[in-house]
Formats: sequence, structure tokens, C-alpha cells
Amino acid sequence: MTPAVKWWPAVGLPLMVALGLAVGNGSTRLDDWFIENGSDAHPRFGWLLLFTMPLLLVIMLGTAAAVALYRRHWRLAAVVVVTPLAGVVAVRLLKRLFGREREGALAYPSGHVTVLMTVLGMVVLVWGTRRWLLLAVTAFAVLGTAGQALTYHYFTDTIGAVLLGSSLVAAAAVAAKVDGCQPRCDLDHSSG
Repeated sequence: MTPAVKWWPAVGLPLMVALGLAVGNGSTRLDDWFIENGSDAHPRFGWLLLFTMPLLLVIMLGTAAAVALYRRHWRLAAVVVVTPLAGVVAVRLLKRLFGREREGALAYPSGHVTVLMTVLGMVVLVWGTRRWLLLAVTAFAVLGTAGQALTYHYFTDTIGAVLLGSSLVAAAAVAAKVDGCQPRCDLDHSSG
């Protein structure tokens, strides 16, 4: 595992807090641009919400957990299940602390994007850092984040969620003892 992954929570979480304090309760100019050019102006952007659809994310997460269990990677399977749940709990607490609202609902950081990031991170932890998978996960994350930023959330809510979610994924990688050199997804390196 790279040092950047180990240290990311110590960077990402303070950045998320700093952004939340900086944006306060209102909209920023960047947020206003996304609102003006979002789904009210262009209803076709609503299809982007597919990428943060709970059923789809549960299926992805369940598949990742099943693969980890099939491979007998018990610690990884536990981390796969617990990390998105930790994200939900963290978001609920943080939304109350920051108190930022959009259209009467607490908004910062976005829960949908936090869960999206943690689920995609768990997929990568289970299947590894294959180039095609990283490209697919990145595209999925960008489209899902854009969907929320163009519809229900301020853009800065989604950035805060990306920071929170990626920090949780990095912490999960450390907890699962994932490193970058595992032959055939062999977490304990027993196969050589």
C-alpha cells in the first residue's frame, strides 16, 4: 500500500471539514453555476441519478462482499460491509454539525455521494487496481457525483462527500491490510 493511501484520511477529512466551514450555510458561485445549469434548466441530467441509485449500489456492494467471502478474505469481507455503513453514520452526524440546507433538507456532505464513493472503493479493494476497473470506477464516480450536483445537492456538498468517502476507503484499505502487490488477490501472500 502506498503511503498516500495510509495518510489520505489525515488529509481528506480535515479538507472536508475546512470546505464545510468555508461554504457555510449558503450557496457559492460555483454552486450557483451548477444550479443554473442543472436539471431545472436541462431535465435530461436526471438520468445521472442512476449512478447513485441505492438498489444498484447495494447490488454492487453485495457482489463485492460475496467475492471476498468466496475467496475467504474474512477481514476484507467485513470491511466491505462496514465501510459504507460507517459512511452513512458519518454523514448523518456531519450534516447535523454543519447544518447546511438545500431546499429544506440537510445537504453537507452528500450522503448519496459518500455511499457511492465507499461502494466503488470496496469494489476496487476486492477486485484490485486493474486499469480497466479504475477507469470504469472513475467514470462511474464522476457521473454519479455530477448527477447529485446537477439535481439535489450543491456542487460543494458532493466535493465534501468525495473527500469523506475516499478517506473512509483509504482507512478501509488499511484495516483490511490491503497492499498493492497481491498475487491472485491473495491478501496474506500465502500463495507466493
